[in-house]
Amino acid sequence: MTDRLRAAAAVIFVIFLGGLLFAQAPGRSANPKGMRVFIWAGPKTHGPGQHDYPLFLADWSKLLTEKGASAVDGALHPPTSADLERTDVVVIYVGDAGYLTDAQKAGLEAYVRRGGGLVALHDSICGPDPAYWSSLLGGAKKHGEVNFTLEAPVRYAVVDKANPIMKDMSDLTLWDEAFFLMTWARNPGIQVLATNQIYPTRSAGDHKGEVVPQIWTYEHTLPGGQPARAFVWMQGHTYDNFNNWQIQRTLLRGIAWAAKRPVDELVDYVAPARPAPAKGAPAAAAKQ
Repeated sequence: MTDRLRAAAAVIFVIFLGGLLFAQAPGRSANPKGMRVFIWAGPKTHGPGQHDYPLFLADWSKLLTEKGASAVDGALHPPTSADLERTDVVVIYVGDAGYLTDAQKAGLEAYVRRGGGLVALHDSICGPDPAYWSSLLGGAKKHGEVNFTLEAPVRYAVVDKANPIMKDMSDLTLWDEAFFLMTWARNPGIQVLATNQIYPTRSAGDHKGEVVPQIWTYEHTLPGGQPARAFVWMQGHTYDNFNNWQIQRTLLRGIAWAAKRPVDELVDYVAPARPAPAKGAPAAAAKQ
C-alpha cells in the first residue's frame, strides 16, 4: 500500500469512527425544556439510498437537537426500560420492528401506559403479529406477506387538510414504496391524514387501485394507563425523501404531536443567541 493510500484509509477510518460515535452519543441542546427523544434504528438493509437506518440515526439526532429537543438518544436496537424512563417520544425507523421479546413488549407497553409517544416510519410497522403491533401504532402489516408496491410513485391525497400536522403538506408525489393488506386498530381507529392509490406494480397484483392510508395519527389508552399517541408515515424506503422539506416538516410536527407538545415546537424553534463577549475580554474567555 502506498503512503497516499494509507493516508486516505486513515482519513476514511477517522470519518467513520467519528460518525459512529456521534450516532451512539446522546445529543444535548441549549433548550432544557425541550422534548426527550429516543431514535430506535437498526443495521442498514437494502441497496444504496434505501432503508439507511444508521444514517437516519446520525442525521436526525443532529436535526432534532438543532430543532430544540432537550435530549436525543438512540441505538441500533430497541430502547431499554431505562431508556424509556427518560423519553417522551420514541422515533422508530428499523425494519420489522414488531419482532420483540416478551421483556421488550412489557417495557414498551409500560412506557405507552405512562403516556409515552411513538412515531413509526416505513417498515417499522411490520412484524409477526400485526394485530398486536397495530394496538400500539394504529396500523401494522405482517412480515412475509406480499403487501408492498416496491419502488413506485406514491401520490398523496391529503384528506385532513385542517390538521396542524399537515400544515405544509400538499398532494405531492414521491418515488418510494407504499403498503397495503394492513391490519387496523378498532375502537378507537386511526385518524387518516393522507392516502395513496396503490400503483399497479407487479407486487401490487389485484390490490392495484386500492386507496390506503399512508400517514395517520392514533390516540388510544391501554388498560390501566394514560392516553397515548402514535404518528405513522409509511414511506422512507428511499432515504432521500427524508430531505423533502414538506416531508421533514410534517415529520417534525408528527414527532411533537406524539410527544404531547405544541405541534410546531420543533419546526419553529430558534436557538437562543449567545451573549456577545464583553469589551476587552481576553480571547480565551470569548471562546468559552
